[in-house]
Amino acid sequence: MRLVPVLLSRRSITRSVATGVTGILMLGLVAVGGTLGYGLSERQGITQLSAVGAERLDLYASALESELARYAYLPGLIAIDADIAALLDDPDDGPKRQRANRTLARMNARAGSILMLITSATGQPLASSDNTAPAAAQATRLMPGADDITDFFAANPVNGSTDYYFVHAVQRSAGRGAKIIIKVSLAPLEATWVDQGQRTQSERLLVVDENNVIVMCSVPAWKYRTLGVLDAGKLRASGRYAQAGLLPLTLVTEVRMDPGIVLVRVADPPEPGGRQHVSQERNIVPLAARLVAMSDPSEVRRSARYAAWGGAAGGAAVGLLLLYLLQRRRAMRQLFQARNALQRAHDQLERQVDERTSQLRSANEELTRQIGQRQQAEDELMQAGKLAVLGQMSAGISHEINQPLTALRALSRNTMRLLEDGRTRAVSDNLRLIDEMTERMGRIITQLKSFARKGGASSGAVDLGVAVQDVLQLLDHRLREGKVSVLVNLPPGVRVRADITRLEQVLVNLVGNALDAMADALPRELGISATRQGQRLTVAVTDTGHGVDDAAMPHLLEPFFTTKPAGQGLGLGLVISSKLIHEFGGTLRAIRGTIGMRFEFDLDIVEDGHV
Repeated sequence: MRLVPVLLSRRSITRSVATGVTGILMLGLVAVGGTLGYGLSERQGITQLSAVGAERLDLYASALESELARYAYLPGLIAIDADIAALLDDPDDGPKRQRANRTLARMNARAGSILMLITSATGQPLASSDNTAPAAAQATRLMPGADDITDFFAANPVNGSTDYYFVHAVQRSAGRGAKIIIKVSLAPLEATWVDQGQRTQSERLLVVDENNVIVMCSVPAWKYRTLGVLDAGKLRASGRYAQAGLLPLTLVTEVRMDPGIVLVRVADPPEPGGRQHVSQERNIVPLAARLVAMSDPSEVRRSARYAAWGGAAGGAAVGLLLLYLLQRRRAMRQLFQARNALQRAHDQLERQVDERTSQLRSANEELTRQIGQRQQAEDELMQAGKLAVLGQMSAGISHEINQPLTALRALSRNTMRLLEDGRTRAVSDNLRLIDEMTERMGRIITQLKSFARKGGASSGAVDLGVAVQDVLQLLDHRLREGKVSVLVNLPPGVRVRADITRLEQVLVNLVGNALDAMADALPRELGISATRQGQRLTVAVTDTGHGVDDAAMPHLLEPFFTTKPAGQGLGLGLVISSKLIHEFGGTLRAIRGTIGMRFEFDLDIVEDGHV
């Protein structure tokens, strides 16, 4: 009878221990679930915040680059203006300066920039869109040196807004050099950033120049502060930051979570509550600057706290599930059944994957066949384009060959009479003329055969001068009939990476289009030039025709688009030429000049000893 109370006491103790262990296990699972929920949610949230910040950085960088790209063409446009060119050739001429001032003022008003200025190579102002001396003098003082041609940010000394200066060097004849300076305001764009920052209070946006000075910022109090301790006196001496204090903006790195994800705190000037920011930056190489975005993670941490509660609830649920599994061993049978069902589903999925793979393989083979057919059609189209060009030139070529044939007929009959008369010296002269005529016909026929044959896709070292000479010889009859003046300006002995046949086809198309454009224009001047830029050579074909209107410019490189009358063109020449230049690694561009059109493309230069 005494044994029963002892057994009951042991069972009670065992139940108490089991209950205590279960309680401790439940509390542990709740704590682990809450910690994991908070940590994972915070990391995921900051990662998403960083991804959104990276996208915004790209948008802001694109907006800044697009804003400045609106003015990037202006220096080149100014450099080719007739009044500006006249001033650069004779900078001491007063009337020319006045005309240049008026031209710059007109361009400045149309472009919406603040100032357009032309200085000599030594920094002496020559012409300005603003006749007031302080404006030109202030822009001149900001130039770092005579040999430095670099665009830069600078503070507006009047209102402290941010301006951007474009600096472009111009080299004229007789060794005269000059600089074209354009000043534009970034205040509207910065005002948009400031307004957005004040409305959201969740993101700080900074633009830092090459001197580590904040030149644009959505927080006005941080503008013209430096990232790090810098020599403020030296920066003020440059004149680019007006009267700004150039105090340091101290950023303290709190946590480095992942590459490119850094939590920072602004220590000076301090922010309320020691707020942290997710700092990201993007280099803007063309502007020699970097864009920094500082996002507020407060919302992420609020969500992380909610996730912690969810994780704790999940931990409690796991604990209850474990308790349930301990009490219900029969759940193992259900687990085996579920595993069998999963295996069946896996087998079915594999069969579906095999069927889909077979379909994709068939589709891939069909796509490969279509690509081959398209490549063959493109090759045939190129050959048809060359034959079309030969057909257009057939009348002139027939005339070129008919002249030597007529001369040969007359010379041969004359030679027979001279032989009968025994005049051997005259016979010798006639035979020499016959040989020259035959040589001329041979050159024409050889050039036609070379141009008409199908070229391969291989590229090698091509002498550009030889290709241009062959094209001019091929089109010589059109040049003479149209009384066209030809100006060839090529670097001597330059070789480019291309295929000689396809390169000549491009030049024939461009020169032929130029001759068509100048058919009813005066004067008729054809220009073929090449300029070297590093390891690239830019080849240009210019004419003095009537050019192309605004409506047709965007469609020049579209298939079957032509500005010629019906029956005089298929609209494929420029399309084929653009594709051939693309295969050589270059780009065909159409530029409308003051008179006529300019078509240019760039190719790789082949140095001696390289292929």
